[in-house]
Amino acid sequence: METELGRLCEERHLATPEEVAECRQEARRRAAEGRPVPLGELMVEKGIITQRQLARVRRELEEMRTGQQIPGYRIEARLGAGAMATVFKARQLSLDRTVAIKVLPKRFSENPEYVERFYKEGKAAAKLNHPNIVQAIDVGEAGGYHYFVMEYVEGHTLHDELAAGKIFSEQEAVGIILQIARALAHAHERGLIHRDVKPKNIMITADGVAKLADMGLARMASDTQAAAAEAGKAYGTPYYIAPEQIRGERDIDFRADIYSLGATLYHLVTGRVPFEGDTPAAVMHKHLQEPLVPPDHINPSLSVGLGEVVEVMMAKDRNLRYASTRDLILDLEAIAAGRPPMQVRKALGAAELSALAEPDRGDAPEETQQLPAEPWTPSPKLLYAVLAVLAASLLANLVLLLMVL
Repeated sequence: METELGRLCEERHLATPEEVAECRQEARRRAAEGRPVPLGELMVEKGIITQRQLARVRRELEEMRTGQQIPGYRIEARLGAGAMATVFKARQLSLDRTVAIKVLPKRFSENPEYVERFYKEGKAAAKLNHPNIVQAIDVGEAGGYHYFVMEYVEGHTLHDELAAGKIFSEQEAVGIILQIARALAHAHERGLIHRDVKPKNIMITADGVAKLADMGLARMASDTQAAAAEAGKAYGTPYYIAPEQIRGERDIDFRADIYSLGATLYHLVTGRVPFEGDTPAAVMHKHLQEPLVPPDHINPSLSVGLGEVVEVMMAKDRNLRYASTRDLILDLEAIAAGRPPMQVRKALGAAELSALAEPDRGDAPEETQQLPAEPWTPSPKLLYAVLAVLAASLLANLVLLLMVL
């Protein structure tokens, strides 16, 4: 344990190899004198690491020991941890390849609801086979721990770049979002809704390939039992969640993913999330009620077409969003090629026709009723007709005058 602790401190750049070697030598000397001290405590005593760092390293070592219990795999490193699981880099011994393993903590492994959700994620991912989706490999249980083995992606998340302050160019952002839209189309055509599209769940490889990850909230659109159980609950991430998810509606469909992808695109090209607030509840309230500031109003270098696409993707009324993920892909491909997005014009046209079909409301807001009317401008055809009548009248009068004379 102490040997591994020293190695991990070096890997995490908490201590230099020389500092670790010096502490090990000091630990051996004290042990020979009959006053042994753990290596970690000695490193804290000498001011090389803090007590908090020591606790974090020991916790990581314990998690790695847990991972070592998974047969057929050798844990190599801890990649990260979230609220629900810890992810390790590992070696699949049978095929001699690097994989990622997500392990459910012991405290969640004893909760049937968390275990069921964990296996649902694995099964959902297993239904998909697409170059822009992180591939599922295996799920199982060992030593009381539940695990999910998946493709290892060498790279970083979009969140990492955004957190570093990067604002993406239109071309780069559209290229990434187009890849994820294709991944979502693949999922949607198989009846699967992701429900948590966001920068943290989009990996970028060293070759620039975007991959959609984390199917933890995914479910089949046709799963009425799950929909009924989740009714009234907001599942998703506040900065990117669709209004219908906030309301906890039962019939969540592909349009919720389109909204979240639009919010992600918005963040990439503006450097800020669509709606901000002091609390998650405040942010979600704005998704429901506050008008969206178009991204091209924040970043003037963006094309009007991109602004239109984002606005339709993030329409609060899902009936005004894209009619299919494939339509969205056509528009993203058009923008990438420097052409205007034609599918979005259809959606905008439908929205305008819908507005025209609304009945005149006597209870309209006062400020709306008092808007000045636009000045009337006659059409060219009407002008020509009036001139023709005047000319004919003038000619008839001239003829009568000549006859009198």
